[in-house]
Amino acid sequence: MVPRRPKGLQWSQEPPQALLVVPILMIVIVTVVDILAPASVHLGPFLVAAPAVTASFAGPRMTAYVGVLAVTAQAVVAAVRTTLVDLNHSFQLITLILMSAFATSFAARRERHERELMQLRSVATAAQEVVLKPLPQRVGSLRIASVYLAAESEAQIGGDLYAAARTERGIRIVIGDVRGKGLEAVGDAALLLGAFRGAAHRQADLPALMSFLEGTVSSDLDDPAALDATAEDRGESFITAAALDIPDDEPVLHLINCGHPPPLLLRGDQVRPLAVRHPAPPLGLTEFVATELSEETFAFEYGDVVLLYTDGVIEARDGGGTFYPLAERVAGKAAEHGPDALLAHLCKDLMRHVGGHLGDDAAMVAIERLPRPS
Repeated sequence: MVPRRPKGLQWSQEPPQALLVVPILMIVIVTVVDILAPASVHLGPFLVAAPAVTASFAGPRMTAYVGVLAVTAQAVVAAVRTTLVDLNHSFQLITLILMSAFATSFAARRERHERELMQLRSVATAAQEVVLKPLPQRVGSLRIASVYLAAESEAQIGGDLYAAARTERGIRIVIGDVRGKGLEAVGDAALLLGAFRGAAHRQADLPALMSFLEGTVSSDLDDPAALDATAEDRGESFITAAALDIPDDEPVLHLINCGHPPPLLLRGDQVRPLAVRHPAPPLGLTEFVATELSEETFAFEYGDVVLLYTDGVIEARDGGGTFYPLAERVAGKAAEHGPDALLAHLCKDLMRHVGGHLGDDAAMVAIERLPRPS
């Protein structure tokens, strides 16, 4: 399953009451101490901290309110200690008014930026739902779980991709990773996903489907809009992908791997990489490398789990530069609770390994062939 994103927009949120106590308490303390202090001591300038602190978490209205309180407190101090027209207190009042106005303006700009950010998040969430649709949780005798982890905390989708399509004989699944980042990578991912969803039902076999996807990616590189790119840049544009064809009535799976990390077959406590004998180059590189797309068949028995993943998982490093040992961390974890629990465990373990921040997007898909009913 794709991690849930916040739904709806919340343009403003009331700051916690505990936070508002802080600037108000600052005003009270500074005011009392300033009144009781010797005549040579002036603590009024410290009052400017109250609206400045408020602006860091509250909106412009609350910041202005705290600013008015601070100015009023300074006026009280001036009236008690000398007079309002005293030169020293007059300058302190003017400075405090200006700084409060500045803090209020800052709070307004911050609030406007937060609204724009929420709008971008909403658009990104909609794009994710359209481009990277959730996979079905149950198809025939298969249970499926998926997860997408974005490297950037504000990102919703990147160049990693996966999709599934139901056919007459079973299900087809593709997972891929677009070279590069940003909007161009998202566009390439959307292109491949659209081509897969449109052709997976029509192409009779897996090699024909992958040939179609290869042609789609390669033709996009030859688009006139891309002709301004240098030959070197075009040669570096590609998509690694692995496609599986899992029939309903046979305990096998058919696999074509185009430069993608090999899937892992989990059987009990054993972990076996499904490494094909003749891997194909990544999609989009047929211009530079001779390509022969042929599928290979592996046993996929009842109770087995196949784990698909992108290189953002196995290339994740800890503080010492050690890569994430995926094969070691999944051993014995699949059969106990199924695909959803497996991915939940891997996500938690992966984020702990990298210290909470991924260097690249990561996607995983776990497929379990359910045991025969007894």
